[in-house]
Amino acid sequence: MKKIAVILSGCGVYDGSEIHEATLSLYALSKNEVGYECFAPDKEQFHVINHYTGEVTNEKRNVLVEAARIARGKIKPLSELNVKDFDGVLLPGGYGAAKNLSTYAIDGENYKVDELVAEKLKDFHAAKKPIAALCIAPMIVAKVIGGIITIGNDKNTALIAEKQGAKHVNKNYDEVAIDEVNKIVTTPCYMLADTIYKTAVGIESAVEAMLGLIK
Repeated sequence: MKKIAVILSGCGVYDGSEIHEATLSLYALSKNEVGYECFAPDKEQFHVINHYTGEVTNEKRNVLVEAARIARGKIKPLSELNVKDFDGVLLPGGYGAAKNLSTYAIDGENYKVDELVAEKLKDFHAAKKPIAALCIAPMIVAKVIGGIITIGNDKNTALIAEKQGAKHVNKNYDEVAIDEVNKIVTTPCYMLADTIYKTAVGIESAVEAMLGLIK
């Protein structure tokens, strides 16, 4: 059975992993009879958002502990991810990808990627194993690897991605950008989709494309 590593960034669209995207990713993998294991950085979140009011709170939460909610407790620290044990890696979107896995939401075009996240993505790339990134998560790939990616059709974000060395292509919610050379698969999800169904369409297409790149 093929096995995919899923890197989460917390729990909740505004300060962690987008829950629909994360759950639909696990569903799509399971639907295709692919095994998966979840990982997340064991560190403090950038901040905590009250998802009811949209306001920043004074709480402090841990990315790994929060991501465990989505993984139903079956999750490991990102430091334990070994590329040899997996056929590919998938990163759901959500602001956590731009706040906890990188600083894109805070620093804009001067953003940085978490060192451990960058290390793991480089490991998969060096091993010629596919990387799938959803929603805003392709900006992490753009910074670390470059290649062909999509975040939908936002001109400003696309320009920043290209400044990192990536090539951006416009795609709709139900479309996937595939970089066969670098084995990168990206799709816009909630960057464009306005329903959970539309998000599911893109994710299922991305997972199928990712599996097609596995030797």
